[in-house]
Amino acid sequence: MTDPKPALTMREIREALGHVKPGEPEVLVSITRYAVSVLPPGDINRRYFTLHVELTHRGWIVTDGHGGYDADGGWEPGRLGAHPFADYDDALALARRLAPGLTVNGHTATEAYQRTHPTRAAADDGLPKHEIWSAHCEDGCCR
Repeated sequence: MTDPKPALTMREIREALGHVKPGEPEVLVSITRYAVSVLPPGDINRRYFTLHVELTHRGWIVTDGHGGYDADGGWEPGRLGAHPFADYDDALALARRLAPGLTVNGHTATEAYQRTHPTRAAADDGLPKHEIWSAHCEDGCCR
């Protein structure tokens, strides 16, 4: 009985498929920053109401671009005050908890979301529907 061939490594498979050339180093890709916001991509206010979870030499930190957050959610100017988390899941959990209340010019991220993404419930609050829905429905379908 002959010995079966040993299994190929992922590198050998990629070389056989022509994805990498033998002897050349692989290109490595690392995720080192996550964006956390209640506002969807493309929203005009997203960049102002977004927290970032970033990998630094100290660990994963939560920052708003101007300051960092400690483990309890307290803010300090600069990045040095940011608590370094060993695990990005813990840093993401803090950012998710803080994101709805992130405040810019006296408005929270949730308020910014509600202003740019009105709901049907908001239409029933007694306000003129045109003011609520005009940004959503240019053709007047919601009036």
